[in-house]
Amino acid sequence: MGPSGDEINPEYKELVAVTREESEQKIHDVLSKLKDLLGRKSLGDQRELEACKQSLYSYGVLQYCSSTLRLSPARIEQGYAVQTQMADILSMCCVGLGTFRGMDVFTQEFLPSMVENLLFLADRLMNRALRDKAQNEMIRLFRKVFDSIGWLLRAHRHLIHHVLRSKHFESVQMCEDDDVAFVTIKMWNDIFRANSAVLADMGNRALTGIADDIVYKMSSSSNPVIGRAAVKTLILIMDNSNSTHQLIYKRYRGLDDLALKDWRGKGFDAALDQFIDRLRSDVPWRDTEHDVKESSEEQVRAACVIQATWRAHQTRKRLKKLPRAVSTLQRSFREKRRRQQEHAERQHAEEELRHQVCLRRQRAMRQFRQRQLHLMEILPAAHVERYMGELEKKAAVLIQRVWRGHSERRNFQQRKYILKQHKAAVTLQRAILRFLKRRKAQRVILTPFKGPKGLTDSRRTELRRQIEEHISLHPSSVMSAEGSMELHQRAQSLLHQHLVNRASDRAQEQHRQALLAQINTDIELLLNAPSLKDARAEDVFLFLSRSVPVATRARQSHTALIQSMRLPWWRMLGEEFSSPEDTPRKDYDMDIESLYLGGS
Repeated sequence: MGPSGDEINPEYKELVAVTREESEQKIHDVLSKLKDLLGRKSLGDQRELEACKQSLYSYGVLQYCSSTLRLSPARIEQGYAVQTQMADILSMCCVGLGTFRGMDVFTQEFLPSMVENLLFLADRLMNRALRDKAQNEMIRLFRKVFDSIGWLLRAHRHLIHHVLRSKHFESVQMCEDDDVAFVTIKMWNDIFRANSAVLADMGNRALTGIADDIVYKMSSSSNPVIGRAAVKTLILIMDNSNSTHQLIYKRYRGLDDLALKDWRGKGFDAALDQFIDRLRSDVPWRDTEHDVKESSEEQVRAACVIQATWRAHQTRKRLKKLPRAVSTLQRSFREKRRRQQEHAERQHAEEELRHQVCLRRQRAMRQFRQRQLHLMEILPAAHVERYMGELEKKAAVLIQRVWRGHSERRNFQQRKYILKQHKAAVTLQRAILRFLKRRKAQRVILTPFKGPKGLTDSRRTELRRQIEEHISLHPSSVMSAEGSMELHQRAQSLLHQHLVNRASDRAQEQHRQALLAQINTDIELLLNAPSLKDARAEDVFLFLSRSVPVATRARQSHTALIQSMRLPWWRMLGEEFSSPEDTPRKDYDMDIESLYLGGS
């Protein structure tokens, strides 16, 4: 926390007040005031500039500027450019502060968080440059941010380990763009050239990671700019000490041949020769056996390089597919949550509907009871008992009708399986009979009638003798013309009668088949009829009669029943209700019972 408003130096009071407003619109004001303040202080003494930087940190201005690096650029006018300028000013203010109270917190907490924010901004600029068509502007801003990071790393060497562990720097390292690769290599080159003590303090693990990245980009790219920067950076690493020289020589055997093959004649042959000379300075003359061993080692190293390249490619592919998998997972989760919400709303609506139906039934029953009590108050005392008896009789009839319907439906459900078995047996018999008929027709076609076998001479003589004896015993009489005409007419009449009877029999058979089909259809409708609980309004049309007289008679009976139900109560209190046992059955009851077919 910074000091209170009374303790703030008047020179910084306006700047601190702007930073405490926490508004994106004030970032331009903070940036301009910082530029003016640092410009004035840089003209004075070095101690005055150090005091100014310490005051900016103690008042919380640097913390505010660091937090603005993670804001969305869309909320700031000229967002990326403003954030890049803010990163440049931050790197200037964090170098050369001298010694002050709270130096440990500044070094161990504030600087790592600020470097992480700078790497976050660099990663965002890189992704925007790869997506956007205006790549040159984004690459320029990306280069300025990395210059600010390099300026910080040169002054605070312990931040190099934080940079190498950052996921944003790892994302920048995995990018295969030539401009991005050149910026990262140039940053390490500037750091090692400005302060060679960084290599001694860095450690083998961090140095190995940086060298692996430089060698990979040098071997996978054909851009001379990247090759020159990589060669110069490796020369700086090897010239630092014998340990680093030995590390490069042992870890990257065969790198000299690869550099000669790929980078000779690309415009930096002097630096390339110097690099190759350093690689070969400790290599003794080798005999033939050693050459064979060295060649096998080179093959193993080449295989390792191929495997590492392939694994890096697969890792980059998986990382590219990761956002798509995450979006698919989010989409499926939202769809599942939407279905659950719809199901919950549907259940709530059904429960509300059931509650409303129950309330309506209770209200209707209450109104019916009140109307019944009102009618009983109007009736004379002599007719109340008879009226209650009629109500009890109607209730008993209703209970009996419901019970009989329930028992018939239960018996029908029990007989349903037997009917299905019978129908299946009929279907099987029909199919077998058709199959046997087809087999018989095929057998007749395949085995035609061949006629009787040939006769012998003795059999032929015997048959001729029998025929002559029959002719001699039964001589033929010649029929007259009138007799033959009468016989012909009689044969014609018999043939006509046979044809007429055959046509009538065929019509009767067709009528019989139509009736059987209609009966089977009605049986299927009854079998598949839903229960009263599951019945819908559309199911009524399945049981309507297709016969016009039946439908007309049913409509008349329904009209008579409705009219009788609409009669006033005093019309039902005549002499005809004096004896419930002698009550005549009405026509509409007979009509309804004659039209009843059954079903649920």
